[in-house]
Amino acid sequence: MLDFIKDNMWLILFIAWGLPLTHYRSKFRKIVYQTDSWLINIKPLFLKELKGLFGNIFPENLEYRKFRNFYRFYLGIYLVLFLLYLYFTKE
Repeated sequence: MLDFIKDNMWLILFIAWGLPLTHYRSKFRKIVYQTDSWLINIKPLFLKELKGLFGNIFPENLEYRKFRNFYRFYLGIYLVLFLLYLYFTKE
């Protein structure tokens, strides 16, 4: 069992960190597109979402700013995991 975990450590880390991504992305998209519809999860609208992530499209909305910063942090950790994976799995 320990060999399996050791051999698949990166896969386990990416799955564990990635599971809540759909929930966080859905919540962020609902804030950015100002809707409560579940259909926002399957629509390929990216431009406003990217503007909302890297900019400040609702400066007066405290919920948006707090969640945007949290989402940035979450995605930053995802990026660090990926970079560490690339670094440590180089052959």
